[in-house]
Amino acid sequence: MDLGIRGKRAIVCASSRGLGKGCALALAEAGVSLVINGRDPAVLAETAAEIHRLHGVPVVPVTADLGDPRGQAALLAACPEPDILVNNNGGPPFRDFRELDRAAMLAGVTMNMVTPIELIQQVLDGMAARGFGRIVNITSVSVKMPLAGLDLSSGARAGLTAFVAGIARTVAHRNVTINNLLPGSFDTRRLRQGIAASARRRGADESTVAGEDMAAIPAKRFGTPAEFGHACAFLCSQYAGYVTGQSLLIDGGAFPGAF
Repeated sequence: MDLGIRGKRAIVCASSRGLGKGCALALAEAGVSLVINGRDPAVLAETAAEIHRLHGVPVVPVTADLGDPRGQAALLAACPEPDILVNNNGGPPFRDFRELDRAAMLAGVTMNMVTPIELIQQVLDGMAARGFGRIVNITSVSVKMPLAGLDLSSGARAGLTAFVAGIARTVAHRNVTINNLLPGSFDTRRLRQGIAASARRRGADESTVAGEDMAAIPAKRFGTPAEFGHACAFLCSQYAGYVTGQSLLIDGGAFPGAF
């Protein structure tokens, strides 16, 4: 299916691995040129080479911490007029909320709320002026189904969701959309690290822990970065211009709600 975005330009944050990489690959498959981002220059360069080899589109790697304004400037210098922005960032680690001091809370909010808002501020008007824009924020299932120990991540991502909801309605008439993707359990390095940590705490085998986790999901499996990426690519396509201000839950049915 031709998504109608061949030749468009995209910035995909935190895209050297995991779900961000899945989004970058799907957009490249649709013919979009990319600026990708990460903090490990070796991994980032390898990902850029892989995407270019598979899909032949231009891929520019930018090593940067996007929580730092200098990192954002480097990203936008590589792509001053993006048609697509995919906001993504790792979340704070599991921690009892009683252990969170002010510095940790401010860092978490900066990472998962302030940084994507700052990037949106810098690209939104240009998208509106050109008559096309797609912004996708990768948040978390925890926005709808808070998880103990991820309270800071849940709160910051929920704040981002609420913040952009009104903004999305102000630019819809300019063919600019803002939507959110809420991932559940996807088979990424972070998920596997969590399984390994749980297995160590319990003195159990990692495959046993993974099997139990999958059994708790109605789909009975973990999601793949590829299927997540294709959902992102659809929201960035010409066919999704009438979808804005929405949060798409992709969790294999784990959230037990009707709405």
